[in-house]
Amino acid sequence: MQVSVEHVGKLERKVTVRIPADAYEAQVRSRLAEVCRTVRLKGFRPGKVPVKVVEQRFGAQIRSETMSELVRTSFQQAVDEQKLRPAMSPTISTTGTPVNGQIEYTATFEVLPELEKLDVSTLPITRPVASVEESDVDNMIETLRQQRRTWVAAERGAQAGDMVLFEFAAQADGVVHPAEGRERMGTILGSGAVSRELEDRLAGRASGEEFEAELDLPADFRIAALAGKRARVTLKIVRVQEPRLPEVDAAFIAGFGIGEGGMEKFRADVRANLERELKNVLAARLKNEVVQKLVDSHPDIEVPEAMVTAEANALAQQAVAQAQQQGRQIAPDVEAFRPLARRRVIAGVLVGEIARQNGIRVDSRRVAEALASIASTYEEPERVIELYQRDPQLMNGLQNRVLEDQVAEWIADHAQTTAQTLTFTEAMRPAG
Repeated sequence: MQVSVEHVGKLERKVTVRIPADAYEAQVRSRLAEVCRTVRLKGFRPGKVPVKVVEQRFGAQIRSETMSELVRTSFQQAVDEQKLRPAMSPTISTTGTPVNGQIEYTATFEVLPELEKLDVSTLPITRPVASVEESDVDNMIETLRQQRRTWVAAERGAQAGDMVLFEFAAQADGVVHPAEGRERMGTILGSGAVSRELEDRLAGRASGEEFEAELDLPADFRIAALAGKRARVTLKIVRVQEPRLPEVDAAFIAGFGIGEGGMEKFRADVRANLERELKNVLAARLKNEVVQKLVDSHPDIEVPEAMVTAEANALAQQAVAQAQQQGRQIAPDVEAFRPLARRRVIAGVLVGEIARQNGIRVDSRRVAEALASIASTYEEPERVIELYQRDPQLMNGLQNRVLEDQVAEWIADHAQTTAQTLTFTEAMRPAG
């Protein structure tokens, strides 16, 4: 095999590989012979199908598969010999026809940048630290009670925490909604599901009351013709219900699949879940902090444009999917995502390079723990584990996330790191 490398650009490479045609033909003959032994064709005994018949029926497919496999294995050998690190899959060009006893193909691709030793010792890193306290367990149990509350009719005016079902009609600037009758809605006072002004008008009203009010409709009101306008609204209270919280007794605990152990086991399970969530959040916060500081210290490194384009396209697709979930249709400008995409690619390159330069390899034990943690949130965890184990793409994604966490921790251990103590609630609050 002969290999030549051409530098097309800063990171783009064009590799030409020449393979003896005899080696290709030998592999074709070997695969034809294998098919002859295993194929079943009408009119022939198993293992007795003539080579000519097999070649006539399957020759084109066998030659195509053989060429693909030969290109794949020889390309990997070529980049290993030349110490190249492709950023993405190459573009292959070949006629597949032997010339002067050789088959030639060219592979064009971008390589990862060669970086000097990355020094993280001066990076100012803030490492968040938090723990689960008994009060946090109490708060979560109260949240679980709230989630399992029931509603009973309230023979009084509505107050905070009550569920109010009401009918309304609104008009402003000649626009009436709905065109006929009234529309029915419901809200829990204090939840913020409707405007504060509307909640204030509903408060104190009892079932059956009907009244009118002038309201400033929010700018994001779902009826575009009325959004942001002052409207006259007719309201009728259909029903007021107050919440009833369940007692934390044996029946309540049993609803979480706990048959034995009672309150002690229940609190232990709640704590374990909170600690798992907290661990994940703290790891994510640290990784975000490290990546931001790392990229800020290397903002101008050259990265493969193909990777930036792929990341920009992925971000655009995510934006489309999110818009569709919200009932909107958008046509995103991929170019608008390129700055963020480039920053993400730089982050990935830097994290990967630190792992390579310092011999940080994915810890299989941590991968297993991460998979078990993910699976534990499902009713049938063993099926989730099996799904990951059978899907290379899912498992590869999990391994990459674990490696990123390991690199983030390594950087924090070797940088100018200061601990920031947070309460559980502060740690779980989305970063602003």
